[in-house]
Amino acid sequence: MSIIVITILALCAIGVTAAIILFFVAQKFKVYEDPRIDEVEEALPAANCGGCGYPGCRGFAEALVKADNIDNFLCPVGGAPVMSHVGAILGHEVKAAEPTVAVVRCNGTCENRPKTNQYDGAPSCTIAASLYSGETGCQFGCLGLGECVDACNFDAMYMDKKTGLPVIIEDKCVSCGACVKACPNNIIELRKKGPKSRRVFVSCVNKDKGAIAKKACNVACIGCGKCVKECPFDAITLENNLAYIDYNKCKLCRKCVIVCPTNAIHELNFPPRKEKPAEKPTTASVKPVMAPKAEVKAEEAPKIEPKANDDTTENK
Repeated sequence: MSIIVITILALCAIGVTAAIILFFVAQKFKVYEDPRIDEVEEALPAANCGGCGYPGCRGFAEALVKADNIDNFLCPVGGAPVMSHVGAILGHEVKAAEPTVAVVRCNGTCENRPKTNQYDGAPSCTIAASLYSGETGCQFGCLGLGECVDACNFDAMYMDKKTGLPVIIEDKCVSCGACVKACPNNIIELRKKGPKSRRVFVSCVNKDKGAIAKKACNVACIGCGKCVKECPFDAITLENNLAYIDYNKCKLCRKCVIVCPTNAIHELNFPPRKEKPAEKPTTASVKPVMAPKAEVKAEEAPKIEPKANDDTTENK
């Protein structure tokens, strides 16, 4: 038998032996993957925004398949329809979750918060925040460089040139949370939309004492606590000189809005308030009006003019 044939047979034997070993090793250490993960991933919108709290739609699908109850899970992009479809695939009954929306908790416009210096650097809020407190006297407010707008993948935000603040387009916002993560001062928050998209929140994050906060911004929360005392539902707390409204407890009565001395509490999408009609005076409070007394003037006595003496006298 030639050397070439022996070599070929030896190599084939080695290959077959290695293949058998690899087969048994693969069967021994293989990782089982639930086929439902692929089905759930296909049902998701494939935005990979991370708003669900997981690394992409694949990671979210894996978490959904492993979970015994998916009521606390929510795809912010797909919303309730997508979660209902996912529930049908996994055999879970999904309760409709309340939709949320991003809210900018800063009203430090150019008028309310005058600038004290000029920033000349990279157009990044993260870089500016790492260097100093900003162009105004408020170190907690919006830096106005639009990094949150750049982070939004759904064109749901823009910078208002007049106010210098970001604006949320509610109809486009999917509540993915990308803008929340991008803001270094944490002025953007995801809050429940509320009935008819009506919301009440404190539009300030300044934790300085009242006098300092008021000096930096005309509409800052001064931590007076009037809203806390006025709220009948215990929905407002005061911590670190800053009021905060718990949207889970708030009943949208708007009493706090009325008593806030600096207009730091905002109400969105409410109808205009009705003006209170003027109170009609009651009979008890109205004093009777006396008719003016006629002034009687004393009649002046007629003046008697002295008679002129006759120049000629009669001779008797």
